[in-house]
Amino acid sequence: MTYDVIIIGAGVSGAASARELSKYKLNVCVLEKAEDVCAGTSKANSAIIHAGFDAPEGSLMAKLNVRGNEMMDELSKDLDIPFKRNGSLVVCIHKEELDGLKDLYNRGVANGVKGLKILSREEVLELEPNLSDNVEGALYAPTGGIVCPFILNIAMAENANVNGVDFRFNTEVETLKRKDDGLWHIRTNNGEYTARYVVNAAGVHADIFHNMVSAEKIHITPRRGDYCLLDKEMGSHVTHTIFPQPTKLGKGVLVSPTVHGNLIVGPTAIDITDKEATATTQEGIDDLISKASLHVKDLPVARKVITSFAGLRAHEDHHEFIIKELPDAPHFIDCAGIESPGLTSSPAIGEMVAGIIADIEKPEKKENWNGKRKGIVDPKVMTLEERNELIKKDPAYGNIICRCESISEGEILDAIHRPLGARSLDGVKRRTRAGMGRCQAGFCSPRVMEIINRELGIPMEKITKSGGSSNIVLERTKAMKGDE
Repeated sequence: MTYDVIIIGAGVSGAASARELSKYKLNVCVLEKAEDVCAGTSKANSAIIHAGFDAPEGSLMAKLNVRGNEMMDELSKDLDIPFKRNGSLVVCIHKEELDGLKDLYNRGVANGVKGLKILSREEVLELEPNLSDNVEGALYAPTGGIVCPFILNIAMAENANVNGVDFRFNTEVETLKRKDDGLWHIRTNNGEYTARYVVNAAGVHADIFHNMVSAEKIHITPRRGDYCLLDKEMGSHVTHTIFPQPTKLGKGVLVSPTVHGNLIVGPTAIDITDKEATATTQEGIDDLISKASLHVKDLPVARKVITSFAGLRAHEDHHEFIIKELPDAPHFIDCAGIESPGLTSSPAIGEMVAGIIADIEKPEKKENWNGKRKGIVDPKVMTLEERNELIKKDPAYGNIICRCESISEGEILDAIHRPLGARSLDGVKRRTRAGMGRCQAGFCSPRVMEIINRELGIPMEKITKSGGSSNIVLERTKAMKGDE
């Protein structure tokens, strides 16, 4: 099938681009090599909405960071995304480095960040008494925030899908070439596609596709970041997002509450060569704990960590977003080098990508475009009366499947049957948080598998944790009733 636009990658950049393009009378398709949206960089990050004082003045990264931050209030309301402006603090622990806070302040003002203020030691400790005793001051950014990165990605993809965008999962792009007919011919492991435009939103793999079609090469280094997630008992240890002063490798190891009530610590910044290597290392975990403890005291990492994980950032050699139509590859739009603050910038990235195509193509806008999306019902935020009424209407909401996070069968059914519904344990987890609590799915996994099996007809042996070969059950140990 020939599409007007094919987007490679269903992370936040691809999903945001798809949603923005769905506003037009264009035939759009997203090709994703994984079994779900939000399966790469977008699922393993700090979940931070950055204010915009880090990126160099005048850079595209700075412009899209500030614009994306500004868009987040309306977007989160329209798409029912968990989001909170908790503010951020860049903490200085060396008196001789206080001038660095002023430099960040000036850069932020130049970038258009609102409300920045440099706080004294006393002012900082009044806000955050669990900061290090060595604190000398901090830069305060009230527009900083925290978000659920899974739901941000999933919500934009769902909304794009409802507005007509096709998604093809388990579909890995192998080659692409523009032929004499003016179309891009794309070969995948799951068939061939043609399109008039291609958007390259492939994360750490974006340089591969760019270099297939352009004489001007780029290079992306996978930069691994290790994280620790602490139990909800520690969720109020700090209330703001706490950053150290940044270095050339990034913003450093942060400590922050999450929108779901946990405490997150990370990331490290370790350049690697393997674009799929997301395993944590003891060295990485030890490093982030040591660095975090320099700025936040009494972190009970040894006793309250419920999981650790790692993600890869797509670090382009010039540390800048690349979002443009390539001069030597007509109708090929790069969306490459999207590292931090990529999550924050994603709504603005989508806006820019769609704008590039709209400026060339001049497509008509849809009269019936729907920019709203309702998330999965969460009984925990209801009053007792509301919850009882919900259970009367649908008893599945009274059947708790995940004890740690109090996730009901009703929520899991919604996650499976809504647009772009979950097909794996991780798909259910990202949409509902079933399996994200203290026991890390030790109790609820078999019960979630039973629901997937019952609702979708996927045999137990074929149900996976996260697609591919991540099967949970390898074979049956005895015949089940009804088996031949």
